[in-house]
Formats: sequence, C-alpha cells, structure tokens
Amino acid sequence: MRLDPAPVATPSALAPRAVAAPCGGGPDTADCPSIRWLGHATAEINLDGVRLLTDPMLLDAIVPFVRRRAPEAAPVDRTRPIDAVLISHAHQDHLHLPSLRLLPAGTRIIVPAGLGRWLAQRGFDHVEELAAGEQAWVGPVRVTATPAAHHGRRLPLGPDAPALGYLVEGTAAIYFAGDTELFDGMAAIPRSLDTALAAALLPVGGWGPTLRGGHMDPLRAAEAARRLDPVHAVPIHWGTFWPRGLGRVRSDRFHRPGPAFEAAAAHAASNVRVHVLRPGEVASVGAA
Repeated sequence: MRLDPAPVATPSALAPRAVAAPCGGGPDTADCPSIRWLGHATAEINLDGVRLLTDPMLLDAIVPFVRRRAPEAAPVDRTRPIDAVLISHAHQDHLHLPSLRLLPAGTRIIVPAGLGRWLAQRGFDHVEELAAGEQAWVGPVRVTATPAAHHGRRLPLGPDAPALGYLVEGTAAIYFAGDTELFDGMAAIPRSLDTALAAALLPVGGWGPTLRGGHMDPLRAAEAARRLDPVHAVPIHWGTFWPRGLGRVRSDRFHRPGPAFEAAAAHAASNVRVHVLRPGEVASVGAA
C-alpha cells in the first residue's frame, strides 16, 4: 500500500501517445473504448485493454432503507480482470465497503488523498492516494485526478477527504466526474488533451426525493456537457436506488433525470451524443 501522493508526471516522463484507431471489433474489444453502466455511479471503463471500475456499488442496498429499484442488478463480469478501481469520494454510495469486498483480494484501488489509511485499516492492502492534479498509470492508461465540487466527508464519523473526478487517457480520453456540482475549472479539464474528449460520465440525479447541494440536476449536467464538449456523454447517478416506501413520492426524480438530461443536452450541447443506458448496457465511445 502506498499512502504518499503520487508524483505528477512531467512531459518527458509520459508514455508515447498512441494514435486513436476506429472501433473494429464491437464495444467490448481493446480497440474500441467503451463504457458499461452498472447503475448509480458504477461503470466499467474499457480502454486500450485496461478495465477500470468506478465507485462500485454492487449490492441491492446502499443502507437498509435505500434499495435498488433498477429492473435488475447489472453484475460485474468476473471472467475478466479489473485493473483498478477509481473511488471519487467517501460517501457510502460511492465508497461501499461490502461491494469492494466482492472484488478479488488485492484489487488495486485509487482513492482521494486522506482515505488510504482508513481503507488499509479495514483490510484493503493495495490502495493508492491521489490529490487533484496527480497521476497514476494503469498499464498504458494514464489516470489523472481532477477537482470536484462536492463535500467528501464520510458521515457520521468517517474520514474527511476532498472529492475527485478522474480523467482516463490512452488512445482516447474519458472523464468520470464522480459526484459534483458545476465548478469554474470544469471547462479546463479537457484542454490539455491532444484530441477531443471522447466521453464524459456525468451525474444527473440522486437517490432520494430531494437533490441537495453538491450535485447536478439534468439542466446543470447539460451545462457541464457544454463546457466539457465531449464527443459522447453518459448520464450516471440516477435511476438505480430509491428509499424504501417512497415509491410514490417524487418518483420523477427516479425515472426522469437520464431522459431529461438527454433533452437538455440537445439544446445546450447539441454536438454531444448522449447515451441513456439501462444498467448493464454498453456505449461504444471510440472513433467512428
């Protein structure tokens, strides 16, 4: 386990950037970057033969009173290795210890600075910390931690660490926003790229009848898509979990955010292709 911040790579230390190739073998092949949404903020990012898992929430409940209401749980494909897990922040619907324990022992976990020791004390022995701007390599893929506007403290008495997003770069670039509100530096995230941002995973909702600060609703997520200007966008953090017994209370906040984001983005970011996925569905985000 390494708890020291990872060094920021200098240009001379970067691996050669490969030329993006068109998808030729379907959405789950190494030559075709893809995103498989498993529900909430959990997605499989497949890029250049590397498989990353974001904020794994793999069980039917976040806590006992918040249950999965998606048609069915989308399982992780256990026939292929997970090269690393990306954790955006410490909230239980993003850093879910029972879900992490379902993954193979020794799975590499990348977390915001300040969470490594806490996870090590709970039996996770391959944890790396990143602060915003720092980088780690997962095979040929570079992962850069990016800022997020969201409080990261794990309530009630857990660790307090800044929330992050992650920019994943190889032959394509994919941005996982984690959980965030709009922030001033969001448009700068893809500016260092040699090519256009291929895809952005953007949170568009929550898991209850209200949406508190530090989150984006569909309209604000559409503005995020405008600022980032990705080729593709996948709405996440919606339509998966709902408090038990509240099915008739503001159920529009469960069903509506994904389609509402697609409609809003059609006006605010009309050049962005939006993929509203059901849990388990895959979006190919490689070159046409």
